[in-house]
Amino acid sequence: MQAIDLRKVLLTFLTLMSPGLTSAQDADQWFTLGNDFAHTRYTTADELSPENFADLEMAWEWDGASFGAVSGRSTPSLIDGLLYTVAGYNRHVIAIDPKTGETVWSYREPKTPRAAYSMRADYGKGVAFGYIDGRGVVLIVSPGFFLTALDAKTGVPLDDWGAPVGVDGFPESGVVDMLKDLGHPYDPYEGIPLETGYITSSSPPIVVNDTIVVGNSAEQGYHQARIENVPGDILAYDLRTGDFKWKFNVIPKPGEYGHETWENDAWEWTGDVSSWAPLSADPENDLVYVPTNSATIDYYGGFRPGDNLYGASIIALNASTGERAWHFQFVHHEIWNFDTPTAPVLMDLSVDGQEIPAVVQATKQGWLYAFNRLTGEPVWPIEERAVPASIVPGEVLSPTQPHVTWPEPYSMQGIGEEDLLDFTPELKEQSLATMEDYVMGGLFNPPIHADNPMGKYAAMNCPGGAGGVNITSPPVADPVNNVFYLSEHTACFALRLIPGEEADLLFPNSTGTTTAQYANGVPGATARPPRHPSGLPIWKPPYSTIVAYDMDTGEKKFTVPTGETPQRYKDAFERAGVAESVYGNTGTGALVPMVVTPTMLVYSDQASDGTPMLWALDKDTGEIAAKMEAPARSSYGMSSWVHEGHQYIMLQTSSKLTALALPAAQAESGAH
Repeated sequence: MQAIDLRKVLLTFLTLMSPGLTSAQDADQWFTLGNDFAHTRYTTADELSPENFADLEMAWEWDGASFGAVSGRSTPSLIDGLLYTVAGYNRHVIAIDPKTGETVWSYREPKTPRAAYSMRADYGKGVAFGYIDGRGVVLIVSPGFFLTALDAKTGVPLDDWGAPVGVDGFPESGVVDMLKDLGHPYDPYEGIPLETGYITSSSPPIVVNDTIVVGNSAEQGYHQARIENVPGDILAYDLRTGDFKWKFNVIPKPGEYGHETWENDAWEWTGDVSSWAPLSADPENDLVYVPTNSATIDYYGGFRPGDNLYGASIIALNASTGERAWHFQFVHHEIWNFDTPTAPVLMDLSVDGQEIPAVVQATKQGWLYAFNRLTGEPVWPIEERAVPASIVPGEVLSPTQPHVTWPEPYSMQGIGEEDLLDFTPELKEQSLATMEDYVMGGLFNPPIHADNPMGKYAAMNCPGGAGGVNITSPPVADPVNNVFYLSEHTACFALRLIPGEEADLLFPNSTGTTTAQYANGVPGATARPPRHPSGLPIWKPPYSTIVAYDMDTGEKKFTVPTGETPQRYKDAFERAGVAESVYGNTGTGALVPMVVTPTMLVYSDQASDGTPMLWALDKDTGEIAAKMEAPARSSYGMSSWVHEGHQYIMLQTSSKLTALALPAAQAESGAH
């Protein structure tokens, strides 16, 4: 026991002192959108505890509606006494006083036609930050794919940085047009022609030592029916000058590692494989970790045979040179919308007496993948296992897929009769009848096409392209105790393909020119799963949970439902004659934002009647330690930091930011 206590003391010291992983974990800072380069969303601030949690009050509210904010998918960074965030479809950059919530300065990129359409325009998620000779610099990537560097105190674009972009209204300095570095023909005003492809931004860049590493985003794969697009190549720039440094090809060219995984010369015209999720980094080892999505078109890849490296992967790159250190592909020839949705989380583990610098990736598949972040060696075995073949004409799936052997899954993987709602014989009979037109199966259950020989409507895909862990629920980690917390839910899809010419009519603003043999058969993400006649989900509860893992052992510490059973579900169970003692707390079914502190795990969800709430959980057991009504429902992310001696909790409440603190902070600030 004494040895464990001493280790925790040492880890606490390293957490505060290490420049590589946790240089931002001073409680007075929240440096990246995940707080630190490790993306833990952990704060050392400890003024708040379960004992005073219910005393939290609104310190201030900042409304971004005038900046066009909608989704609230940006976690502000607190650096050197100012909060920095982005908002709106034109991605304004705003500096906010953390004591009062007043806007200090704002910057808006001039409008261009090439930024007029971006399906992730309001999804900026946050900013990057760096120092040039001690001067703070805020960096953002816009929907039009410009990289901008602003003085952190004034919001003015930097002098002698970047190059003129040749577009009216843009500053002569402080901006880089990154389209020129991708290598495709483009117009400065209009961008890349849609016939060639489309690229935009979903997450901020990351500054690793003196290098700015930039990810990107493409059209959602379920809105595609044409096979051509541009690859989401990773770009890097010099922090001091804005000069281009390197490009990593996410679809390998001839002679590059992995090129053979693109058969039929599909590398020449296939695109996507972008890194729309945030990046994380190990500055001490000059490594950046890039999670990627899939290649062009979800649910059908017959035109791109092969494993399609680096789709649905994690890639570790040398930040200075762009050279690949290692990679791991989570899904070969990915067609299930199992792209990688959240930032990798870096942790220093002690596994069976061995110290391991690790990186942990949560996924839609319901698995945690853990690797040595320096070598790429799995912390626990990952095995290739046989999976079903496709019956869709032209589709050739990988005969095997990687299967995590440990830790245990956190979500339902696949769906079978044993997973269906069956609390009464009538409910079970209705479940089976509802599923008659659907093909049930495991995690890698292949999509099916209309007019298939089985006469079925669609194939069930669980947890689904919106299930498991996803964009709106970034995991958090306690690096002192090595506990990883994630929010997950089951959101099965029903995958149905139709001829590409028919599907193409469903999707405006399509990239490319050649329609695929098959594509997604409904507008939107995909066909929603069948609903049970009772009004309940077709599968058993709980519908959403928080799961905690001890990452030194891989063991689950606890699994608890999020929020409370919605009243509509209570009413449905009552009509079906099922007592609450039988079904328990179902959870709301929502993915929830979280933040972890030395004293508690905090998350936001709703009570049964829809009241927005904040809960503080015991970090070891998951038991509710405290709760309070929240001013509004929070989404995507949550943060906590200290300003002028008081700890705040920041909620992202749609177009607004809501700062909570104890009454003393509000009284001292004079805020209203």
